[in-house]
Amino acid sequence: MSARKKVLIIRFSSIGDIVLTTPIVRCLKQQLGAEIHYLVKESYASALHPNPYIDRLITIKKDVDEVLPTLREIKYDWIADLHHNLRSFNVKQALRRPGASFPKLNIEKWLMTNFKINRLPDVHIVDRYFETVKTLGVINDGRGLDFFIAADTRIDVQQISNNKLPPGSYVAMAIGAGHATKNLEDAQWLSLIKSLSMPVALLGGPTDAARGSWLASQSNNCFNFAGLISLPQSASVIEQSALLITPDTGLMHIAVALHKPVISVWGNTIPEFGMTPYYPHDLQIKNQEFEIKNLPCRPCSKIGYAKCPKGHFRCIRDIDLKEIAIVATQIFESSRP
Repeated sequence: MSARKKVLIIRFSSIGDIVLTTPIVRCLKQQLGAEIHYLVKESYASALHPNPYIDRLITIKKDVDEVLPTLREIKYDWIADLHHNLRSFNVKQALRRPGASFPKLNIEKWLMTNFKINRLPDVHIVDRYFETVKTLGVINDGRGLDFFIAADTRIDVQQISNNKLPPGSYVAMAIGAGHATKNLEDAQWLSLIKSLSMPVALLGGPTDAARGSWLASQSNNCFNFAGLISLPQSASVIEQSALLITPDTGLMHIAVALHKPVISVWGNTIPEFGMTPYYPHDLQIKNQEFEIKNLPCRPCSKIGYAKCPKGHFRCIRDIDLKEIAIVATQIFESSRP
């Protein structure tokens, strides 16, 4: 492929999935010198705005028809469909350009969630994404994920906390998740916060603001940023933390991109779906996973539910919070100078 060929990457949502596409973006740019265009929903574009490997960010609010006339004019040399749904299919049909879609494993996930028949390959989604560009000769460079924080979105956590949260002196917690069955319950978060001796910075979106405010009101060592700052600013808080404790969330993947230790909690979904923290191959930092294995009803969904379908919610309620606190303290202490 000659230099300055145009490649369109399609991934509409969500934050974590978008961050997981960044190795493809980097490798296309560095290995081919290609001009990279990225099609994404406007509400998730902040995860990509400062990325230096993207030449053009194309956003939609709801429908791909908003941008199809523009896309048709560009005449892409390759389309890497990293979403692989009806909407991305419509884009490819409209543009009639060469390309490939990543293996989504819907049948394998259906078998696992409905019959607990495991036909899932031991392949991370990042490596499945690379299937879409192997024809171009692009290979995984092993450098992991990217997340870039623009200078004007960085925040000084020590300053805004009145010197109570110097860099590396606190634990970040992502207290929200896209679905309730992936997240700890409020009482569990509070118990975990109170079991830690170090300060805690709470992170989440607007829907997590009330939870964050309540948790902060119940503990003297807790600072709430949930729903009060932007996604890049939340990344800045993670960057200055010692580690992140999180469910399966977009902030988990951002922390990994920033090379931060992660303690991940898995509820109704499972790491075997292939979306675990994806560090650079030569980085010694490891993700510490907490999950209830061999639970007959788990996984109950490849995404999640508003409440436990069985009513007992054992996949989350049986999580050992004391062990999480012990591991968090060990990671925190090992990170101290």
